[in-house]
Amino acid sequence: MTVNAQTVSAGDALDVLRAAWEAQHNGSLTSSWMLHGKPGVGKTQLVQTLASQIDAQLYDIRLTTIEPQDLRGLPYYDHETQKTLWYRPEDLPDRTDQPAVLFLDELTAASPYLQPTVYGLLQERRVGRHGLPDSVLIVAAGNTVEDGAVAYEMGTALSDRLVHLHVTANAKDWLERYAVDQSLHPAVTAFLRSRPDLLDTTEDSLRRGDMIACTPRSWERVSQIMHAVSDRPIRDTMVAGTIGVAPSAEFARVADELNAMVAVQDMLAAPRAQRADLYPHSLNGLVGLIYGLVAQTDNETIRDIIDVMADIRTLKADRLQTLPLGELSGFGFELLIRKALAKGLHEAFRGSEAYADYAQARAEAGAL
Repeated sequence: MTVNAQTVSAGDALDVLRAAWEAQHNGSLTSSWMLHGKPGVGKTQLVQTLASQIDAQLYDIRLTTIEPQDLRGLPYYDHETQKTLWYRPEDLPDRTDQPAVLFLDELTAASPYLQPTVYGLLQERRVGRHGLPDSVLIVAAGNTVEDGAVAYEMGTALSDRLVHLHVTANAKDWLERYAVDQSLHPAVTAFLRSRPDLLDTTEDSLRRGDMIACTPRSWERVSQIMHAVSDRPIRDTMVAGTIGVAPSAEFARVADELNAMVAVQDMLAAPRAQRADLYPHSLNGLVGLIYGLVAQTDNETIRDIIDVMADIRTLKADRLQTLPLGELSGFGFELLIRKALAKGLHEAFRGSEAYADYAQARAEAGAL
């Protein structure tokens, strides 16, 4: 069965769910939401990010690992009322005003015997006599049969209880709205900016019969490997086992290039007048530097980082003259301003002479 909902990036899906929470919070909308998408596209991370942003407790239930009675709880006999009552399961949010997100993951892979129990949660916001507080947002997620995952077709009785979003991987969205905030390794972000087609290769891998595919989730694991493992042969073997041999060979060349470049900490520690010789001399190197700078941005570093970012456009080395330095500086400031606004660091731009000079030059060039 085709998911004929609107296709959105993970960042746009996050915006929709945040708006849904705000509408539910003010009492104007109460719905349950369903995220469809290929394995590894970032559905779970999306919900985790939402819970963090709205300061909500996350109840993460993997429906493939539970039975119907796990949601309803255990029965006990009340001698006073002479009735059988049910203990509330700990996986369901209690009746409280505290914001919570109930995440029903792997809904389409759950046993058909479990689905009738889930119906009550999605439509009536209750299982038996256990109701959910109004402060709970319900989000489900799952794959489809076409994704090559273990999945059952979703029947109309279930699908009609949900508002559906079809989440797909978008490299620009993922790099700007997820990778920067998660401080992913600069080699990963620099590589995917030059090869956005390798963010998600699930369809190609299925067509070729390959077991391993590149996904947003696998690239996050590559970042963890790059941060944790310094031994080159061991690291390359791990990366190949995460994204496949061919993509890992391309990635290794960019990683080697960035590894030979100056560290972000060394760049920030140097006086501004002495930084010119420390800049990388390649496009990949400068992109890696930009992502590394944004990842290191905090209240103590942002002023120096603004200086470093602004000075990219004025680099003079012969090997740099063929590179789009103005475009790179503008790209870096887009990422930096986004993070500064999110972290409440935007006031640093007001007192920066380097940013004022950059903005004036952009305005004179008609770019602002």
